[in-house]
Amino acid sequence: MIERPKVVCLVGPTACHKTESSVQLAKRLNGEIVSADSVAVYRQLNIGSAKPTLEERQGVLHHMIDVADVWDTDYSVSRFRSEARTAVDGILARGKLPIVVGGSGLYSDAIFADFSFSVPSDPDLRARLEREYAACPEAVFERLRSADPVAAARLHIRDAKRVVRALEVCILSGRPFSEQNNRFAKVQEGEGTYDVFRIGLTMDRERLYQRIGQRVDSMFRQGLRDEAYDLFSRGWVPERYPAMQSIGYAQLYEAYCDRCSPEEASAAIKLATRHFAKRQLTWFRRNPKTEWYCCDNYKNTEELISSLEGAITEKNE
Repeated sequence: MIERPKVVCLVGPTACHKTESSVQLAKRLNGEIVSADSVAVYRQLNIGSAKPTLEERQGVLHHMIDVADVWDTDYSVSRFRSEARTAVDGILARGKLPIVVGGSGLYSDAIFADFSFSVPSDPDLRARLEREYAACPEAVFERLRSADPVAAARLHIRDAKRVVRALEVCILSGRPFSEQNNRFAKVQEGEGTYDVFRIGLTMDRERLYQRIGQRVDSMFRQGLRDEAYDLFSRGWVPERYPAMQSIGYAQLYEAYCDRCSPEEASAAIKLATRHFAKRQLTWFRRNPKTEWYCCDNYKNTEELISSLEGAITEKNE
């Protein structure tokens, strides 16, 4: 039997020590990091994506950060999968340990799962739906809501690309688009290209929510509002660019348009992030092969990281 190359995948909700843990693990285990974050891929989204700064990376090479622009409306999970796998294979070729890190469940799973993004687009149907959407977004969104209420609840009515694609998949496959994601989430990587050691980080929910609030406050101090407003002033607005519908930017656009105050936007960002953290945990817990580590069980992050290092070393022996 050919031994599959070993890869570590570190997942968990936002604000759960993934960044600092992954950097220290990479330094101790001769690794490089592959980011699996659907917002950090965009060059212009820096503060709101919470992408690690050069200082925070501490000399560790990070991949799949700043690989697209907010105006690149065609950036997809399929493209990410191809580029991320290239990065993982490059790390392995250099004799180092790939450490995949992120909170975007679909992105991290896409690297490992032997899954085909198999519902091909029908150019004629896609063109017709796009024309219908351009004429009346509300009508197309209502069609999606009727065909797949779960997908509709996850999407913004102004996210033209994803609304049209979701409805297209419903029509072509005869099944809700959301079921495609559920099927994907159930694909396990045990028999795939890589031997993946999946680690999940979690913590007490109230403590997590407190950290989320502190993180959002820190983002505002770092200039999140100015970053977002500058992007909006250039015409990169949520109605036209899916990347700008990310948490933080979408809520601040409401303030930019004087539909709420910056303080109300901050509160909305915190609430949206808490809801996102719950969805992250739901997604990651679907994979029974994940070994979970509760941060609350350790005196500090150093003790946590040492425990993770020991587990990875034992696994890879």
